[in-house]
Amino acid sequence: MPVKKAVVGLSVPMYSLDGKVSGNLDLPKQVFGEKVNRSLLAQAVRIYLNNQTAHFANTKTRSEVRGSTRKIYKQKGTGGARHGSNRAPIFVGGGIALGPKSRKVILDFPQKMRKAAIISALSLKTLEGEVLGINGLEKASGKTSQFDMLMKKLEKKSTLFILGERNEIVQRAVKNLGKISVVTAGNLNTLEILKHKTVIISQDAVEKLGEQK
Repeated sequence: MPVKKAVVGLSVPMYSLDGKVSGNLDLPKQVFGEKVNRSLLAQAVRIYLNNQTAHFANTKTRSEVRGSTRKIYKQKGTGGARHGSNRAPIFVGGGIALGPKSRKVILDFPQKMRKAAIISALSLKTLEGEVLGINGLEKASGKTSQFDMLMKKLEKKSTLFILGERNEIVQRAVKNLGKISVVTAGNLNTLEILKHKTVIISQDAVEKLGEQK
């Protein structure tokens, strides 16, 4: 799929909590108007998902299972194969050869690449016309119905709110809305942006993202 060119002159509509247009929100081109690097986005998502999980399957080797290390019978003269400890993998109750071991694999993602991936994800959402502004969050009542009504008026479902600072009232209001998430500009990651269809961002969050760039 061809990568679209960078956007020039970025401005998106800004809405109030009652779902009415209250102006326009200017977006910095260096954050919301860069070329979309799809390979970097894929890498960022893969690393983030990997680092959230671990490999928990664990088997015991012959050195870890219980049992004697005494040679089970003499080396020669029995007519059978040579055997040592009954903890060998060939015996019932013995150790497992080449089995899985629990481990935590952390993949490194340099800060410069992490920021570039976030910018690429925000630029992609802007190209898709799925970035909107929001103001008046300081007037939020904390009631779920207020944000439920806002989403219905905007005709949006899967939405990520990006705020400049943590807002407990907004967090409480949306926690029962399954497809709505809230994150601060400082804790933003590529996966959160891409897994939501729409991004709604506040003015102070835009300023903080511009400073981080």
